[in-house]
Amino acid sequence: MRRSTIALILGGGQGTRLYPLTKMRSKPAVPIAGKYRLVDIPISNCLNSGIRRIYVLTQFNSASLNRHIKNTYNFDVFSSGFVDILAAEQTPHSKNWYQGTADAVRQSMYHMENKDHKHVAILSGDQLYQMDYQKMIDKHEENDADLTVATIPVVAEDATAFGIMKTNEEGIIERFVEKPDKEELDQWKSETPEKFSSEGRHYLASMGIYIFKKEILTELLDKHEDSTDFGKGIIPRAIEGDYRVQSYEFDGYWTDIGTVKSFFKANLELTDDLPRFNLYDNEDFIYTRARLLPASKLSGTTFDHSVLAEACLIEASRIERSVIGIRSRIGKGTTIERSIIMGNDYFQSREELENREDDQPPMAIGQRCFISNAIIDKNCRIGDDVRIAGGDHLEDGDYGEYHVVDGIVVVPKRSVIPDGTKI
Repeated sequence: MRRSTIALILGGGQGTRLYPLTKMRSKPAVPIAGKYRLVDIPISNCLNSGIRRIYVLTQFNSASLNRHIKNTYNFDVFSSGFVDILAAEQTPHSKNWYQGTADAVRQSMYHMENKDHKHVAILSGDQLYQMDYQKMIDKHEENDADLTVATIPVVAEDATAFGIMKTNEEGIIERFVEKPDKEELDQWKSETPEKFSSEGRHYLASMGIYIFKKEILTELLDKHEDSTDFGKGIIPRAIEGDYRVQSYEFDGYWTDIGTVKSFFKANLELTDDLPRFNLYDNEDFIYTRARLLPASKLSGTTFDHSVLAEACLIEASRIERSVIGIRSRIGKGTTIERSIIMGNDYFQSREELENREDDQPPMAIGQRCFISNAIIDKNCRIGDDVRIAGGDHLEDGDYGEYHVVDGIVVVPKRSVIPDGTKI
């Protein structure tokens, strides 16, 4: 067990870039890959790396995240391990909500005062990757670094959305810029390994994963009280100051899931024959709540390059390049392609399905529907003969029972789409 390290997972703010998926939940609680939540990714990486003391920092719509953590991550009484939620709270020291990533950690530090540890791992709650933090910690100690930043090469198109850095021959970060303009990108090119440079990935981006010496983190947060973010404040000031800031270059699969478009793409990539994010690993498990659900049942459905979770009742004609979440019900004659169906939180009883007294469709996707380039959130009621065809031809906006984001039709949780609707 890696007892020298405590992990802090940043739950993010309002999650506006993932809205409306964050309309009723915090960003780490957004479902992914049919049966998981985003927060399961960094927590699973921690557990696989031997880190058993984990805090999740959040402040918006945290009820469902609290339930998920409570129902999933329980350690036995002989272990010192825990996964705890630290929601923003008023204290004698601060009456404010978290003002940024660094401020969230600053306000939470007192919770760790009685925990024996040498290092603090600060992790993002909205990324998809598998990483052994033990290797990063070993490099951090080997280099006697005050702060180690996980980095990955990216292309110019993506570089403007990340913190970009330059390192010397020893891997020490000498320069750092947060979200550089396109015009200044040339001066931020780095020498990267052949497998990255051949893909045009010449810019060394911060992954938002940091290992701090405990006392250095405390010192930086106290010294720079006006710095509310790591990327915009603490990291640049550590580089400018008398601190050893080391780069740890990660060469595996990693993607940021900060927007609806990136969330959609990351999910659909899981339907590839050999997806870059490996859910089928004998050692690096991705953990989530054990729901003890029955197997899924398919009747007359052509199922191609899709992911199917447990407890689904599928009578669709065709499902292609899609992710179908737990307890999904899909009616006869329906076609679904390039879509994410998040499923349901519970089963409707047979009596509810047979004796409906209102005009609402059941909690399912009805018969003879066509759904393409869409995200159907949990517990939605999609009537019969509904046509949803997302794409660039649609104008982005909020249309009441559905939203369009980057051409993707998003039907928020518990929405009702009546029979015959065409989008």
